[in-house]
Amino acid sequence: MLTTVVFDADETLLDLRPAVTGALVAVHEEMRRLTPAAAGVSLADLESDWGAVFGERSAAPVQEIRRAALARSLARVALDDHLDEVAALFFARRFSLTRPFPDAQPALAALRRQWTLGYATNGNSRTERCGLAGEFTFELYAHDGGLPKKPAPEFYAAVARAAGVPAAQIVYVGDSPEHDVLGPQRVGMAAVWLNRRGLPRPAGLRPDAELSTLAELPDLLTELCGQLNPSGWPAGLGPPR
Repeated sequence: MLTTVVFDADETLLDLRPAVTGALVAVHEEMRRLTPAAAGVSLADLESDWGAVFGERSAAPVQEIRRAALARSLARVALDDHLDEVAALFFARRFSLTRPFPDAQPALAALRRQWTLGYATNGNSRTERCGLAGEFTFELYAHDGGLPKKPAPEFYAAVARAAGVPAAQIVYVGDSPEHDVLGPQRVGMAAVWLNRRGLPRPAGLRPDAELSTLAELPDLLTELCGQLNPSGWPAGLGPPR
């Protein structure tokens, strides 16, 4: 019996890309104000610094990766001593610009009547800073208390503990095939792939359902739970893997 829906944060509930871009624009402008040499640095350079650091330190906390990426950007023009103030600028702008997708809160309101709702993310999008305060029964953030990032099995085990139910009662919803579909399925959760951009399905990916918008999620879950098979699983959802 499914009882709990757990959501990824960034690019699932939260429209993060415009916020990060806006924050990098603010950093770029500040660099240009601090030194004429920054005229030779592009916004694309700042974006590539994140990619380079993330490739080297993907398991680290997101805030540490971002700070290291900003340090790399500042080092391009000998502004290393300004890391603290530039990082503060980035994060202030990033959080002030972060908004839920338009379909997020209506879906949460509809689901809350029947489901326990959870929030579990690798990132640092704290609900109280992103317009989602009070929406969830529980929240989990990678690296809090030493919790490893998705797709580590320990992350999903912590989700089940926070929910207070077995993994088989949880539906995980998110945009990442690896983190939000394959990872949850490996520990026995059902998984819904939110494919907002209509990307081709990766080879071997078999989500229990695929959606293009969260507006479809309440009806999907109602339909699935109304068609329980003899084993107790809704039609369309497989047994724990």
